[in-house]
Amino acid sequence: MASVSEGVEAFRAGFGGEVVLPEDPGYDEARSVWNGDIDRNPALILRCRTASQVGDAIGLARSLGIELTVRGGGHNFAGSAVADAAVMIDLSPMRHVIVDPGARRARCGGGATWADLDGATQAHALAVTGGVISHTGVGGLTLGGGMGWLTSRAGLSCDSLVSADIVLADGRIVTASAGAHADLFWAIRGGGGNFGVVTEFEFALHELNPLAQLALLFWPAAQGVPALRLARDAVAGLPEDVGALIGGLSAPPAPFVPAEHQLKPGFALLVASFGSAEEHAELIAPVREALPPLFELVTPIPYVELQKMFDEGNEWGRHAYEKALYLDELSDEAIDVFASFVPRKASPLSFVPVFPLSGAYSRVADEDTAFGGSRSARYVLNIAAICPVPELLAADREWVRAFWEAMRPYSSGVGSYVNFMTDIEEERVKAAYGAAKYERLARIKAEYDPDNVFHRNANIRPAVPHA
Repeated sequence: MASVSEGVEAFRAGFGGEVVLPEDPGYDEARSVWNGDIDRNPALILRCRTASQVGDAIGLARSLGIELTVRGGGHNFAGSAVADAAVMIDLSPMRHVIVDPGARRARCGGGATWADLDGATQAHALAVTGGVISHTGVGGLTLGGGMGWLTSRAGLSCDSLVSADIVLADGRIVTASAGAHADLFWAIRGGGGNFGVVTEFEFALHELNPLAQLALLFWPAAQGVPALRLARDAVAGLPEDVGALIGGLSAPPAPFVPAEHQLKPGFALLVASFGSAEEHAELIAPVREALPPLFELVTPIPYVELQKMFDEGNEWGRHAYEKALYLDELSDEAIDVFASFVPRKASPLSFVPVFPLSGAYSRVADEDTAFGGSRSARYVLNIAAICPVPELLAADREWVRAFWEAMRPYSSGVGSYVNFMTDIEEERVKAAYGAAKYERLARIKAEYDPDNVFHRNANIRPAVPHA
């Protein structure tokens, strides 16, 4: 193995990007990721502006014989973007977004965030499904699937992917689409960052009114069971162009929340529609009448601000841990467990969002993409410990694990959503994809990354050729 310092000095002279070493100013900032519980020290950080620079960075790591990680938005709970003594490829300089409103297409760099993409596309009343926190990276979310306010209207983020420019483990740069490297294109729509470094994504865009109508209805913990049953039934009756979220959370310290209720745990139904205020009022009226909320917020809101509404509770540096499950139904028995666990959390920021899965999501066949969840599943339940200080994380990590175990009897048995894994366990990854899909992914992995260079992720091991 070549000396890292010797290899880097020789490399630096011809590298057009930025090289950041542990002794350099800005190293600690460059190695940081969103989850403040992650504290790792890479051997060097290579900030890349072009696909060819990414190829050079991969070549350097391989020549030095050290591990490689890839940083897009850096929002992953597991901190997969950074590893001790590794080379980090940092795509954050690659945040360009180019929109063609006539073709309803957008191209964005591998380091772009959803705030970048949403801001550019909403200028033309267009959008693509993209999470619920604006500083999440486009890359990680899309490669694992990607759900948010528009899932029912437009499917997963990866369902709108048209093509991707990818730097492979051997340094080649290819464009994957339905017509070129179709196997690779299938794999990156749900198979994560296992197959290369995506330096540019091309999305099909969907028409979307830039002004949403939002309702947030909140009930106290004591009303958890009836509130969750009501929310479940209300969501089932919504039109598919309406977004919804069911949540177990603490009331925010916001002006619309009475002071005596702020930071107290409870349950919420959030409904986002894109028509008139009158139409929105008709959607939520039956819910209000059936069980009047403790407080509510009903307001017009720009879609780009809707995408930021959870940003404050998920600021950079929070200490975090999460687990998730797919549910075929939110049964009364599952609701009993849900209602009992939310009040037990220690941190007021810890949050249990339930993402409904229907409409356009369900019209894609399971085999059409590598996405690990069943297209017949109705919900993803995400149990997220979000802590402002590390002292709270130990308690809420155990809360997440106990909550997850208690919910497992009600899960659909298809494993966990790979974007919501902090503990990346091989058996859970296999369960997420199922045997047939995992085997197909492993064969594609063997073709494009036979040495498993890209393994700091929800890893799919390359298939071993039969003798």
